[in-house]
Amino acid sequence: MILSKGLIVSCQAYQGDPLFGAQYMAAMAKAAEWGGAVGIRANSPQDIRAIRQVTSLPIIGIYKISSASSEVYITPDINAADQISQAGCDIIAIDATPRPRPNGVQLSELISHIKEKLGKPVMADISCLDDAITAEALKADYISTTLSGYTAHGRPVIDGPDLELVAQLVQTVNLPVIAEGRIHEPAQAAQAIKLGAHAVVVGEAITRPEKITRHFITAMQEAVVRKN
Repeated sequence: MILSKGLIVSCQAYQGDPLFGAQYMAAMAKAAEWGGAVGIRANSPQDIRAIRQVTSLPIIGIYKISSASSEVYITPDINAADQISQAGCDIIAIDATPRPRPNGVQLSELISHIKEKLGKPVMADISCLDDAITAEALKADYISTTLSGYTAHGRPVIDGPDLELVAQLVQTVNLPVIAEGRIHEPAQAAQAIKLGAHAVVVGEAITRPEKITRHFITAMQEAVVRKN
């Protein structure tokens, strides 16, 4: 599966969210396709299965599973990868940090299983340049900045996307770089493309209405404060 250049829309909701449910995520994915997205990022077998029914766009599948034994939760093991592969995703994204995984699986084992046994490309969600270099050596197919700012060993969290990391990756690795994480404005996505990103993933700025509403309200409240 070759992922085209452009915008990937992350269609995810969590238990308790107003739009939680596979049918809502499928509708979001279809709307993203109508808007010109080149791919969908989706979480869980049930959401992936529903989205596969309504779009032919490439689906980047993940399966978020929390565990008391590990900080790794994005497609943390072989069973998680198997389930989303069977659900119909085209590319499998995994946590590609060096942190210990549930069930003792090694990053090299997981990547090898996905590529050789499942026959699917791997998107490595990384937190820093070292993670990316390791993932490339292990034959990942895409590098995504998803975890920048979210691990103790990686880069610090910043207010906005880690465009500096995007630029470093483009200059260092020979794989397509996917910019993801805290991209809230079209100008930020455009800047990532200018820096050489192959594609940009945007999630809550498109698919989380409650957060979009809050974003507008905050700006309006700040304008009132400045006026006074």
